[in-house]
Amino acid sequence: MSLNITSLNSGSNGNCYYIGNDKEAILIDAGLSCRETEKRMRRLGLSIGLVKAIFVSHEHDDHIKGIPTIVKKYQLPVYITSGTLGNWGFGLDQHLVCSFSAYTPVTIGSLQITAFPKFHDAADPHSFIVSQDTVPEEDGTGKVSTVVGVFTDIGAPCEHLVRHFRQCHAAFLETNYDEDMLDKGSYPFHLKRRIRGGQGHLSNRQALELFLAHRPSFMTHLFLAHLSHNNNDPDLVQDLFNGQSGGVRIVLASRYEETAVYTIKGKEGDVAPPWVETTSMQVGAAEVRKAPGSKSSRKQAPDPRQMTLF
Repeated sequence: MSLNITSLNSGSNGNCYYIGNDKEAILIDAGLSCRETEKRMRRLGLSIGLVKAIFVSHEHDDHIKGIPTIVKKYQLPVYITSGTLGNWGFGLDQHLVCSFSAYTPVTIGSLQITAFPKFHDAADPHSFIVSQDTVPEEDGTGKVSTVVGVFTDIGAPCEHLVRHFRQCHAAFLETNYDEDMLDKGSYPFHLKRRIRGGQGHLSNRQALELFLAHRPSFMTHLFLAHLSHNNNDPDLVQDLFNGQSGGVRIVLASRYEETAVYTIKGKEGDVAPPWVETTSMQVGAAEVRKAPGSKSSRKQAPDPRQMTLF
């Protein structure tokens, strides 16, 4: 069984990623209105009735603003850490709130969703991989895994990002800003520092270095995600990756419309190389930081500089 994936929207005006099969699906974040989410899914021929849960990466408005209406209308469970929920400030019906822990898979039908902490200026931010294991029908032996990653709102590459990226047949990877455009742009200094300061977003260069150094041989699709309206250019970043794609299909995840639905399917033998823990790593010329720990038990005041400008 394959996975069907699409970006319903990707950017500071709203983020929502659909991953599912013919029986069940999930949303990673729901930063569009309920009406817009429904409309875009209808255009793609996707049924919102297949969506069984929403997983929340962090509490910034562009990732959560559609959730209250969607979950109320469809009575969907929301998987969210206590740290994120405590800093959200919006009450969800308690019976719809489900917690998750880093590194512990959550099973939704045949889907397994695993979260891991990331660097971002939020209370308890996480990235996700979604996997599905199937047995080939031809001979009924062996196990085939299909893995999709959602890696956006990342301040800096870390060991766990690298480790999980190396497992993916497809990934949504943040390419938020072009470094020259940010430097020469009109943003105030504190905002520029926030974006590139290790708790903000990945640049085109950082994302490309990660892709070139750690893409697995079986990766088929890479979605360029969460592009800044002011500090990036879709043609620039797509050309950058197309020129070094190595056969991987490069898809631009727009901030204005949904992508097509892409079918992702693993095959026997698609196994990431063994992970070796190291004290220091490099992605191209950039250092890969030690992985952050989960902060679910902490409560963090919202950053007043968190603005929908990125």
